[in-house]
Amino acid sequence: MSTAEAASPAAALPGWVMPVAKTLAVIAGIAALIFALVASGIAPKGSWAHKILAAPFIEMREMPDLLVQTLWEGAVAGILYALIALGFVLIFKASGVFNFAQGIMVVFAGLTLVGTYELLGRVGLTGMPAAYLALLVTLGVMALLAVSVERFVLRPLVNQPDIILFMATFGLTYLLIGIGESIFGGNPKVMITSQLGLPRGAIDLNILGGRVTLQKIDIAAAVIATLMIIALAIFFQKTRIGRALRAVADSHKAALSVGISLNQIWMIVWFAAGVVALVTGIMWGARSDVSFGLQTIALKALPVLILGGFTSVPGAIIGGLIIGIGEKIGEFYWGPLLGGAIESWLAYVIALGFLVFRPQGLFGDKIIERI
Repeated sequence: MSTAEAASPAAALPGWVMPVAKTLAVIAGIAALIFALVASGIAPKGSWAHKILAAPFIEMREMPDLLVQTLWEGAVAGILYALIALGFVLIFKASGVFNFAQGIMVVFAGLTLVGTYELLGRVGLTGMPAAYLALLVTLGVMALLAVSVERFVLRPLVNQPDIILFMATFGLTYLLIGIGESIFGGNPKVMITSQLGLPRGAIDLNILGGRVTLQKIDIAAAVIATLMIIALAIFFQKTRIGRALRAVADSHKAALSVGISLNQIWMIVWFAAGVVALVTGIMWGARSDVSFGLQTIALKALPVLILGGFTSVPGAIIGGLIIGIGEKIGEFYWGPLLGGAIESWLAYVIALGFLVFRPQGLFGDKIIERI
């Protein structure tokens, strides 16, 4: 380390501090500009400028309980988006492949769980024992999927261009859709929430002079997703397999030179992504039905990855929270001005803004190539 680097305060900070600080500074600058426009009279009351730039913030100040409710719902959605994005990050770090099939893996895992439980019900086994037996069977199916992908997709295509591997995952998506529709049908299924012991109902809290409602399933989803993210982060940072994964992510050739098996690492990573998909399918399925429409929600991980970076676990978490909270606030406060339903596309607009100003994401490294 040079003397200049040692003397720099920024050199002693964790790598995620500066990107987050810069993002907060930009948000603060935009807020200051808005208040300046309102105070100067450029955006008079009743004008479109006032409705867009001032009225939502006034509503936040006058009804803080609704703001807390919106922030909570956005945070829960953001944590679940981060969990989906984590599946993409794991595979991309290990193989450099963007796994387009991660979204349908969420649906396939959820359908396998519910379908197995229904099959067990036909032979007279129901309740929590059947639910957890179905969970074990689903884990076995995701392990089989990981082995199959490594053996029949990744191994034959090793050292092929990234676009070839990406198209292979694209084909895997439609293969899983076909298998899922053939076995489980195309109708939505109800997640076995109570059978798995997940809570139902809601908790009402008096906050800031109003009532805030917290769904118990949302609390459970936030806690379980957070614990899983922490467990995976510890696993890949502290264990031997985790260190091998990071070695593979840095250089396949260097990893092979020290005796690390790429095939074994790829199977482990795809199985880990399958477990993430299963947990995500349970949590999203508990909030709605399990159907092939869930893969659209899973694609919300794309803006999360753009914000956080394709190789960063902290980036997936921060990016998920930004997208989740941003789209909920946008839908509630600005949605009526734009005809509603902006939640379906706002995340991609936010991601587009980040692509323009920081293509590598908050936690990604700038890639400099010599020409």
